Amino acid sequence: MTRGAVIGLALRTLDRYIFREVAVTWLAVTGVLLIILVSLQLARVLAQAAANNFPSDIVLTLIGLTSTAYLTLVVPIGLFLAIMLGLGRLYHESEMAAIQSCGVGPGGLYRPIAVLGVLIAGLLAWLSFWAVPRASARAAEIRAEAVREAHFGLLEPGRFRNIGSGNVVFYAERVDENGVLYNVNVFIDHSRDDEAEPKLEVWRATRAEQRGAGRADQLFVLYDGERYEGVPGSAEFRTIKFSEGSYPIRLGALDGGAGKPAAKPTAALLNSGNPADLAELEWRLSTPVMALILMVGAVPLSRLRPRQGRFGKIGIAILAYFLYSLTLDAARTWVEDGLVPPAIGLWWVHGLALCFAVWLLVRESPPGQARPVAASA
Repeated sequence: MTRGAVIGLALRTLDRYIFREVAVTWLAVTGVLLIILVSLQLARVLAQAAANNFPSDIVLTLIGLTSTAYLTLVVPIGLFLAIMLGLGRLYHESEMAAIQSCGVGPGGLYRPIAVLGVLIAGLLAWLSFWAVPRASARAAEIRAEAVREAHFGLLEPGRFRNIGSGNVVFYAERVDENGVLYNVNVFIDHSRDDEAEPKLEVWRATRAEQRGAGRADQLFVLYDGERYEGVPGSAEFRTIKFSEGSYPIRLGALDGGAGKPAAKPTAALLNSGNPADLAELEWRLSTPVMALILMVGAVPLSRLRPRQGRFGKIGIAILAYFLYSLTLDAARTWVEDGLVPPAIGLWWVHGLALCFAVWLLVRESPPGQARPVAASA
């Protein structure tokens, strides 16, 4: 076997070793971060489900769909921390000293890490441009359907039910097998209708029918009752007796957030001139770009001095990530508000981050140390 073949075999072995070290660490870090965020999401979804009377069978579906968006947050920082922890272990256990003594510099370290970085960037592009918008739109649809069903489903006897915008409350004492409600009370608050004198209505009926349950334009028909109408705080009330009366209930537009830019398909964002849509499009582009830039900066930032702890620079790394992320979020808001043109958009933030990463690479690579083994063959 020639000397070049031996060197090539050694490089491939080293590449696999570094790739495996960083990839396994990335899976572990990303998994831990995702579990933490999903736990927080679980509490929020359960509170929302309890407040809106969501069916229990859709709670897990909502958690799964809404948690998909968290992948675009935890995957980049997971890669960033995985590179620092993986290479940091090699520095801490003096394995990197042996690797560098063979002439392997940053170029040799970037080779396996870049393969992993490109794969992760491709995953993030798929998530950002296709999976997350679809999951967000589907979650909005499920949430809207659950709210509509909770507000407009069949009334349960012995329980007060808020309908529509919350200014109508229904109560029925019992219901028979045909769905006829008995001893029905309807409370209607007109204080939200921008009237000069907000009125209050109370309908009482011996029986009622709920027509169109589950729809946003259902109708309640009441029989043999009385209607009281007046202004709160006033002793003057009007009383109307009726043998049959009806009250329409309309939920109105309810998309649950399906019309938000985050839930729109990427094709719709490309064809839109709305600043909010353009800001969302650049945000989706930023996710894989951010991962690649963090990859560039993680290699020099992971370098440890002699006797420096393995986790000595993790605090700096987390601070750098949050500064990068918060600046991107601020730039996104500026594009949405029209303060920054879309042509500049979020790219200036990536430019600054890339310059900082390159500066770290030059600073941590003394002359003559960055020659790969292949160069001396």
